[in-house]
Amino acid sequence: MTTLLPMRAETYESYHESSILSYAEDNVQSGRWREEDALEQSRNEFHTLLPQGTDTPDQYLFEIIGKDNLTAVGFIWFGIVIEDGVRIAFVYDLEIKADHRRQGYAKRAFKAIETLVNDLGLTRIGLHVFNQNTAAQTLYKHLGYEVTSINMLKKL
Repeated sequence: MTTLLPMRAETYESYHESSILSYAEDNVQSGRWREEDALEQSRNEFHTLLPQGTDTPDQYLFEIIGKDNLTAVGFIWFGIVIEDGVRIAFVYDLEIKADHRRQGYAKRAFKAIETLVNDLGLTRIGLHVFNQNTAAQTLYKHLGYEVTSINMLKKL
């Protein structure tokens, strides 16, 4: 069993810092951002999206609780965005802690947010995945997500 619990304030602080660093690294690895600017850019994006942390309206941050109903095995965050005039859910982040990966937690967390998103009256869930994250791409395809666009880059 996998349960989603609203992220606690004390958990948010460490999650926030870790996610900022991870997002910066992913953007550098993908070639989108320069290493010397990445951390600042990541902080700016997080501040824009979560100016009030877990109390930011239309942002939903959860701890993914494992089989023992005690241990946080990861985190999932989605927000409500407007795309082409339609309110949709957008998954900003999914993290499963290394020692809990490949046990189905990510799949079950996504299934759980589908229910939440439906309860919010939304009919679509979007997300972004970096090209280098092939494991996530496989998961998303398995869950029924479809590619809607591909950004490409040529380094000179």
